[in-house]
Amino acid sequence: MQPFSFATAAHLICEPGAVQRLVPLCRAWGARSVVLVTDAGVARLDFVEEVRAAFAAGDIALHLFDGVTAGAPESVVNAAAHFAKNVQAGLIIGFGGGSSLDVAKLVALLAHPQCRQSLDDLYGLDKAMGQRLPLIQVPTTAGSGSEVTPIAVVTTAHATRIAVVSARLLPDLALLDADLTLQLPAPVTAACGMLAMGHAVEAYTGARRKNPLSDMLAREALRLLGANLDEAVHNGSNREARQAMLLGACLAGQAYANAPLAAVHALAYPLGGHCQVPHGVSTAVLLPHVLGFNAAVAAPLYEELAPLLLGERLRAGDATDHTEQFIIELADLSERSGLPGRLRDIGVDHALLPRLATDAMLHERLLANNPREMTQAHALAIYQVAY
Repeated sequence: MQPFSFATAAHLICEPGAVQRLVPLCRAWGARSVVLVTDAGVARLDFVEEVRAAFAAGDIALHLFDGVTAGAPESVVNAAAHFAKNVQAGLIIGFGGGSSLDVAKLVALLAHPQCRQSLDDLYGLDKAMGQRLPLIQVPTTAGSGSEVTPIAVVTTAHATRIAVVSARLLPDLALLDADLTLQLPAPVTAACGMLAMGHAVEAYTGARRKNPLSDMLAREALRLLGANLDEAVHNGSNREARQAMLLGACLAGQAYANAPLAAVHALAYPLGGHCQVPHGVSTAVLLPHVLGFNAAVAAPLYEELAPLLLGERLRAGDATDHTEQFIIELADLSERSGLPGRLRDIGVDHALLPRLATDAMLHERLLANNPREMTQAHALAIYQVAY
């Protein structure tokens, strides 16, 4: 066995209705001023008003920052940190999808009274210094797994996506409450579910830091997600399926936080920066094509994952046969969920493909973990096949 390290959130609560515990949890931390970081869409939902009422009744000041937008732009991170400093926040709650959770992580660092760093100082690996405010993460989508990762991805003014990676970003608590996902539209449920499945697959097949714990989590994540995505998409009121999706996405997050993501995400990020394609949608479109490229070296690992999706439907054959069935099943699951299958279907201009390939190569941290070496020419070819 190769040496490895593993880190995750200190505490996890997985239970429908668990959001009702937020007030006593914040009180236990001694927080008198709490900032809830979210986006405008989530802020309009009934359960946010219920949370605000609970804090008012509990005599804890809750300040709502609802300016998060997709991709977590630098300007939004800085505005949220400034907001939290102004209200003298003693605790940060990330509440929403992956972008809200990522912004909350950075606010917990930047809004600490003793912080002397700017956002620019944090980009890269282990650049964060000093303390952060207590951090609770509450996902309202089952996709990013950001509630348990030490990673925050930010969109710069140049439309590139850069990660902050630091153990200081790991939250004190991740709270998984299926009731918060019952109102998710089917297309969002589908995109988030496919994103989480991509996380599980890439964590399991990565070239670096793959380890027994991340493998175990990735496999269980893929099993839960594959068994419940159809139901969550087509019968969104099924609380049991929704809770299983939240847990699957969280387990996938724990896996990739310790066994990093790879080329699927390196190729997906430029689509968000240049074309404003939602990250889950771009991942769903690219996943089968990148896996097909990797199959030349990763087929034995894809074969190990195939039974988790196909079960008794897995036909007899060798690793190549099982890998093909696995990739086809992922593509079919995406199609059954109503997601687009081609880059042209999501508004990508064919003339932009060379620029996308160039930008994908900037994500060296991810490409280094891909099971098969990928060049810019390979990236361009994958974009072309996916077009």
